[in-house]
Amino acid sequence: MPARSRLATMVPHMADLTAVESHFEFGRNWRSFAASLSGPEIDDATDGLRKLLGIDSLADRSFLDIGCGSGIHALAALRLGARNVVALDIDPDSVDTTQQLLARHAPGHAVDVRLASVFDTQVVTHSSFDAVYSWGVLHHTGRMHEALRRAAALVRPGGMFAFALYRKTWCCALWKLEKRWYRDAGERSRRHARSTYLNVVKLGMLLTGRSYRDYLAQYPGKNRGMDFLHDVHDWLGGFPYESISPKEVDTVMHTLGFELIRRNVRTDMLSRSGILGSGCDEYVYRRVGPEPSGAT
Repeated sequence: MPARSRLATMVPHMADLTAVESHFEFGRNWRSFAASLSGPEIDDATDGLRKLLGIDSLADRSFLDIGCGSGIHALAALRLGARNVVALDIDPDSVDTTQQLLARHAPGHAVDVRLASVFDTQVVTHSSFDAVYSWGVLHHTGRMHEALRRAAALVRPGGMFAFALYRKTWCCALWKLEKRWYRDAGERSRRHARSTYLNVVKLGMLLTGRSYRDYLAQYPGKNRGMDFLHDVHDWLGGFPYESISPKEVDTVMHTLGFELIRRNVRTDMLSRSGILGSGCDEYVYRRVGPEPSGAT
């Protein structure tokens, strides 16, 4: 059993959920994903970042990727012309994977890849960026609301903050239990869990006249260059886990001096129910005022 799983099993209520030892091994999953990345997926990720930010270029702008995972979105920022890219992750595997991916696909570009958390005081205190990006990360930090505020503090006046967070549904409590179990489970149990989940997805597609094979082929182009099977592993194991409603997000961001540019909120009944998972709602805000004093 992995060390982090032994720790969680022995002291499930004492573990610090902001510490990497209490987390699902996200970095190993993204290392596997990055190993097969090629041009089309990187193009999809670049196009997805362009569409999300609503701009054609990041030229003359600084870019921070919080929770860089595989490094594909730090690479996308480079391809959009960002003059300065910083990538953070708490998982050493993700940091190493990001460095290797950038070395392969962006040789000669200086990117600051750091083993660091959004909770690290020196990161928040001494840096600010034109664009801060954190897709599907802050809800896995162990303190989502604090992480959201700390990430927002890294956006300079007039800058953009683009992020994605799990939608709150009535199934969230059940999914939190499942994710804690999956984090601690052995590989055989995990395989059974993935197989069961995928069989339910396939059945749903069959009943609604959709092709699972086509869905797999089209997934990267519709999902920022990502891979469905790696995303399923990430979803089932994604602990720590928190979720939030669009209204809650808007309240927090307005309090911090941000205005909404755009959001892509899931409205289909399956996502709203959370039966197969809620997925992420996407948000892009612009800082229009200074951070309120005392905000953390």
